[in-house]
Amino acid sequence: MEDVSGDVTTLGGVHELISGRWSARGYDDQATITAAEVATILDAGRWAPTWGRIQPVRFIVGLRGDDTFDRLAKALSRGNIGWAPRASALVLVCTTNDVEDAKAQTYGAVDLGLAVSQMLIQSEALGYNAHPMAGFDVSAVTEDFALPVDKRALLVVAVGRLADSASLPPEIVERDARPRTRLGLDEVAFTGTWGRAFGTG
Repeated sequence: MEDVSGDVTTLGGVHELISGRWSARGYDDQATITAAEVATILDAGRWAPTWGRIQPVRFIVGLRGDDTFDRLAKALSRGNIGWAPRASALVLVCTTNDVEDAKAQTYGAVDLGLAVSQMLIQSEALGYNAHPMAGFDVSAVTEDFALPVDKRALLVVAVGRLADSASLPPEIVERDARPRTRLGLDEVAFTGTWGRAFGTG
């Protein structure tokens, strides 16, 4: 598991489902996930906040071994295809493609981000790990899955169980062992004016 010590001053008060979450690559390629568990993860995304109640987020779901999974895996970029097919499920996440309404286009993407965030936490709660990816061929999945013109694919989420590191390729073990870090709160949260750190005391 990744080292989460990069921001220990704030992680101490953050819920463990958030503080312990990370995007793994070392999945167990023998582990399975049930359709009911995937439905629960999707439901967590479905209940995310939505701008103007437009509810634009849609999912295309593949379980390892089925045709949808294989087609999604085939569309992954070179950086992801080496590890993501070891996951138990791949979920293509889509949102609105309303190019005539800039607000809908912007907040449709926000809605998708909120939905995926809740999916990641729900995966963690069920004992799985989820890893969102932008590295895939958008044109290929749009054509292959016959996405309507008013929808656009933005992310693929891999969901799986962590494997014993002894069973994994060395390059995946090395990548998963890299420290998990974030900018300090004083670098991203301001008050009064830009750059004046928001204090916690």
